Amino acid sequence: MSDQKNEYYHIPIAFRKMENLHIVFWLFKDIAWCMFWKPLGIAMIIPTLAISIVIAWRTRNIFSELCHNLAITVWISANSFWMCSEFLGVDNLVVFNLITVKHLAMIPFVTGVLILGYYYLIYKPRHKEDPLTL
Repeated sequence: MSDQKNEYYHIPIAFRKMENLHIVFWLFKDIAWCMFWKPLGIAMIIPTLAISIVIAWRTRNIFSELCHNLAITVWISANSFWMCSEFLGVDNLVVFNLITVKHLAMIPFVTGVLILGYYYLIYKPRHKEDPLTL
């Protein structure tokens, strides 16, 4: 068993730069949502979601990172759907019974929870010896 105090997870600088830029796009998207600036909010979905997909792809060989990055990707998808439903004024339209269009965002939100639930409840306990299981 290795000494975990001396182990490091290294992120290439190009990846870190992309992650930092991703945060900028994400903040602009959410600021636009808050301020109801429709064109900017909708435009920011594309780089925010695209970069989250690229980050998930680049981390696909480290299962813990992949799971967390996929959860972020579906979170951004849910968040973007919810924002667009508000921008288009359809968020409170009833889809079925008490379920509105806005509630449909729960599908990707729950998907993210299921991904992380699988990781923490099933995968991680079964891979304790793997140093990359964070």
